Amino acid sequence: MRSNYKKIGPYIRQVDVRNVEDKEENLLGVSTQKVFIDSIANTVGTDFRTYKVVKRRQFTYVADTSRRGDRIGIALLETHDEGLVSPIYTVFEIIGHDTLLPEYLMMWFRRPEFDRYARFKSHGSVRELFDWDEMCDVELPMPSIEKQREIVKEYHTIVERITLNERLNRKLEETAQAIYKQWFVDFEFPISAKYAAAIGKPELEGQPYKSSGGEMVFNEVLRLKIPAGWEDKALLDLTSKIGSGATPAGGKESYLKSGISLVRSLNVFDYAFSYDGLAFIDKRQAAKLDNVVLQEGDVLINITGVSVARCCIVPASILPARVNQHVMIIRPKVEISISHYLLCLLCSSDYKQKLLGSSESGSTRQALTKTEIETLSVLFPCKEILEIFEEKARAVFSYWDNLTHQNNTLNMVLQNLLSMLATSRLQ
Repeated sequence: MRSNYKKIGPYIRQVDVRNVEDKEENLLGVSTQKVFIDSIANTVGTDFRTYKVVKRRQFTYVADTSRRGDRIGIALLETHDEGLVSPIYTVFEIIGHDTLLPEYLMMWFRRPEFDRYARFKSHGSVRELFDWDEMCDVELPMPSIEKQREIVKEYHTIVERITLNERLNRKLEETAQAIYKQWFVDFEFPISAKYAAAIGKPELEGQPYKSSGGEMVFNEVLRLKIPAGWEDKALLDLTSKIGSGATPAGGKESYLKSGISLVRSLNVFDYAFSYDGLAFIDKRQAAKLDNVVLQEGDVLINITGVSVARCCIVPASILPARVNQHVMIIRPKVEISISHYLLCLLCSSDYKQKLLGSSESGSTRQALTKTEIETLSVLFPCKEILEIFEEKARAVFSYWDNLTHQNNTLNMVLQNLLSMLATSRLQ
């Protein structure tokens, strides 16, 4: 055993406090993301008195690692004074906090190296278990309690910044959704000076269109009334490219740690691009996908599986890039700047319902075809309103992209910090 490493066994003990009061509040599960989550278990007929009570700064982990992939489910309760967990979970705590901080130990559990260790040490003929004896044998460096506090503080400072950025991003997303709904669902966009003058009512400039008596006409294709001068268009008529890619020969095993980005469905969320799990390929592999080169402003949409119809705009920071067969590129024509309008439209509840309805028409799994995307009828506003909306939305999502990119960098800093726990640099 390395001289500065100690086994955690002497510093921890199991806790088995049962819910004798038969409470049903704060029923929690443990995810492989190392956090507590609201339990989704079917509790009909459950005797909650058998459930275990976990208190603030206590740990809970799932010994069964058979069906959890490469990560072990373990979490430290920090957001509640107490909660209830399944009786099959193991609850434990640190014996005194003058030698080992719970938050410091949790940082160790968040390291991917710990997940690999736990999976390696799991055993059993039917189910693989990382049992209590194996947990007690876990070793980690234990600097002074003061140094642990410094490390934890640095970690939490970064986590708090990431959380703040995520909160800001949710507000920005809500802002974009609200503007889109007001302008293109409720048709209450501000009346332009040009339109006000054309109808001889200059005093209406800036007033909401529909409620101010703006002319509405019924559109047979969209089956609703829309502002006069607006029309329906097939998505194909607004784009210069609609197409998906392919997986390079060799599949996941051929992916690299750097190179040309390969976007997969796990990277595409509604409004958001996730850098987590972004794959990379070399120039030779990329050359075989030159028909699906991504460009700035491309709209990406997932076309297969449970994530079907999720949609975002490609961030410039990942270019050059390609897509695989589960992601489709929707590229607006150069002369029509509508990337953010299409993003908001495709993520809106009405169009999401249409897309999901189309995807479920398949016989084997959810999927969208190229024809279904190309022939999708969309509302096409007048050029003036589109330009104003695009400018507003671009500003919102530019800020959103900056925060997302910042969080990507901060998450890499976190991973480096966790990796450095095992070195003398933090001791």
